[in-house]
Amino acid sequence: MNLNLRNQTAVIVGAARGIGHAIAKEFAREGADLALVDREESLPHAGVQLAAEFDVNVTSWVGDVTNYADMRQAAEHFKRERGRLDHLVYGVGVGSGKFGFPFWNLEPSDWPRVYEINVQGAVHVVHAFTPFFLQAQAGSMLLIASVAGQIGSQTDPPYSASKAALINFMQCAAKDLAPYHVRVNALCPGMVKTELNKSVWDAWNRRQPDDKKQSYDDWADDKIRRVVPLGNWQTPEEMAAMAVYLASPHGQNITGQCVNVDGGFVMHW
Repeated sequence: MNLNLRNQTAVIVGAARGIGHAIAKEFAREGADLALVDREESLPHAGVQLAAEFDVNVTSWVGDVTNYADMRQAAEHFKRERGRLDHLVYGVGVGSGKFGFPFWNLEPSDWPRVYEINVQGAVHVVHAFTPFFLQAQAGSMLLIASVAGQIGSQTDPPYSASKAALINFMQCAAKDLAPYHVRVNALCPGMVKTELNKSVWDAWNRRQPDDKKQSYDDWADDKIRRVVPLGNWQTPEEMAAMAVYLASPHGQNITGQCVNVDGGFVMHW
């Protein structure tokens, strides 16, 4: 599908694996050049593979979203290297690593790291790159949130609350950037097989007596039957397809929105 993204540059933060990597791959498939950010040392190798597979230009920056100075350096580096920055995707996210139901199973000390990465990291990245979007007076930004940010999910309250904050920040940014023809949206996945999703199962399973423990697949299948009306897993590739659609001219009148790719999860609530 030609979405008219060829020769544009997409900045993907959190591109080494999971949904972020799938989004980077889909932008490359559409002919967009890539500027990739991740703290994983494997990132440059992943970038080389994408460049070879899709014949696009790829620049990588191994850095930490919790370090604002680092993100500013990344933004300036990409601007020098690529010349233009058209799209920005923030795909970094973590959970508390604990099962949070009821919420007092957690400690207040379980919250700050989740907020530092899921919210403050996004703020650092958006602040670092916004001057170049203002200069161009064009482009799109996409923050990967979650259906958990819309329903007050009890599974991991710090994660849920951080994604709600991310959605609110997206709406603020969308309003502020609209006069400059820059669109900002949030993509909200439902049940996707990622390391983060598996960590939720692991935190739950560790709290169960032996006769209640389940394999990851059995736990996920039970949850999907309960809360996803369409009854299916969602995939990183489906998130990527929506991401590039929103970046394309087809999404030119979509801004300030939470776009759910969740099999009806939120509808269930």
